[in-house]
Amino acid sequence: MKKRILVTGANGLLGQSLLHANQGRFDLCATGRGVARGDLQGAEYEVLDTTSPEDYARAFAAFRPDVVIHGAAMTQVDDCELQPDLCHQLNVEATAHCIAACEAVGAHLIFISTDFIFDGTAGPYSEEAPAHPLSVYGQSKADAEALVRAATCPWSIARTVLVIGYVPGLSRSNIILWARGAFQRGERIRVVDDQVRSPTWSMDLAEGCLLIAEKGATGIYHLSGPETMTIYALVERVAAHGGYDASLMDRVDSTTLGQPAKRPPITGFDIRKAQKDLGFAPHTLQEVLDVIPYI
Repeated sequence: MKKRILVTGANGLLGQSLLHANQGRFDLCATGRGVARGDLQGAEYEVLDTTSPEDYARAFAAFRPDVVIHGAAMTQVDDCELQPDLCHQLNVEATAHCIAACEAVGAHLIFISTDFIFDGTAGPYSEEAPAHPLSVYGQSKADAEALVRAATCPWSIARTVLVIGYVPGLSRSNIILWARGAFQRGERIRVVDDQVRSPTWSMDLAEGCLLIAEKGATGIYHLSGPETMTIYALVERVAAHGGYDASLMDRVDSTTLGQPAKRPPITGFDIRKAQKDLGFAPHTLQEVLDVIPYI
């Protein structure tokens, strides 16, 4: 019998990628705050406000999940810095409600976390590295992780880095789509050269989560792309791939941007544990650029 997986935040890029990556392996229930967006790929859909224990109870009673992939979160880092109470509600309190619902039915919780729990002084990071967040967003994810680790249901934490990709009807851009759009319009863009990341294709992250569910793997896993580079180098490669004019790029450092939230300078992940335990095999940036459509 197929495992039954409930996905929170199903209208976002990861949620949509999970629906596309599933390919009939699991019975899926997609959930979100409002109406379903995009192609459900045969999944059921339930409206679920992650801040409502009653919504969890209703959705869990209707679908009876074996696994819950909790991807819903407030992830816009500067918005979190400016609205810390809302960030805590959506990222910490909502996770506590999700944990309680999973504990009530014994479901395996897979919690999506971030490289922003680290301060960026010692990347690339392994799963054992201690958290030291620099921002409200990073702290909220570190606090939620602590709740997950104390849960009495089976649990996994899937951390990721700088998610990129495209699905039809995408409600929010990401660095690849932003850079392509700016180049296509001939706009000058300021790109930081003092932040290092491991860009992660949303479909690879989705596949990593499904592998965790399939194998019943518990604990912490780092799921990112296999290459680590500066944001500037990443955008340079976007320009080269599209045949755009890279002279439109202005190299800057993070202090010139005036962003409310601090970003960790050097993160990136050591993904050997996920490769060994899960068979995780993420695509290179070149492969990802080849498959993300030009829109």
